[in-house]
Amino acid sequence: MQGYTDKEILSDGLSTQKATTEKFNTFANECVHDQVRTTMLHILEQEHSIQKDVFNMMHSRGLYETPAAEAKKVTETKQKFAASFK
Repeated sequence: MQGYTDKEILSDGLSTQKATTEKFNTFANECVHDQVRTTMLHILEQEHSIQKDVFNMMHSRGLYETPAAEAKKVTETKQKFAASFK
């Protein structure tokens, strides 16, 4: 019997957290009652924190590689978004 690898377990956890944050975001957006919305936003913040922890764990173990962004592309993206907020 073969068990799951760390990468499989953490990838599943990361996918679950992404789906969870998506759902809580939708719930928070559709709340009419302010106290319920505040609660949903608090839970959403906690879920994002969990997602970040799982991502950081994967990244630190080399299980989720993120290539470095080119400086030119970073600058272009900053300019693009800065222009949209003017």
